Amino acid sequence: MAGNAIERGAAGEERAVRALKKSRYKIVERNFRTPAGEIDIVARDGNCLVFVEVRTRTSLEFGLPQESVIARKRKRLCTAARWYLQKKKKFDDVACRFDVVAIVMNDEEKSSHIEIIKDAFRPDRSW
Repeated sequence: MAGNAIERGAAGEERAVRALKKSRYKIVERNFRTPAGEIDIVARDGNCLVFVEVRTRTSLEFGLPQESVIARKRKRLCTAARWYLQKKKKFDDVACRFDVVAIVMNDEEKSSHIEIIKDAFRPDRSW
């Protein structure tokens, strides 16, 4: 696959947005930066606010894309989501969840396998 990891990630995020929209998610924000890290996509799925982590791979040599959302990353995402909710008061009293969009692209970027994993993980008790 041509390009670097940043370009591959951006291409993956574009595909993730298309897949989410096709699944009737409403995109609220993209690449929202917080002191805890970046939230790839914030979306609405019905009445639920969804924090979406996009993981893109070009092969399965190192495992499935969703397997790379390890405990440390999940904790950072939860902290970033908490920060987002505190900053955006309009989402008080709304249900939230964390989804992962796992993408495997071939070398030519002409095709890909995209999986939306709803409720991929839950925050720990400190949430």
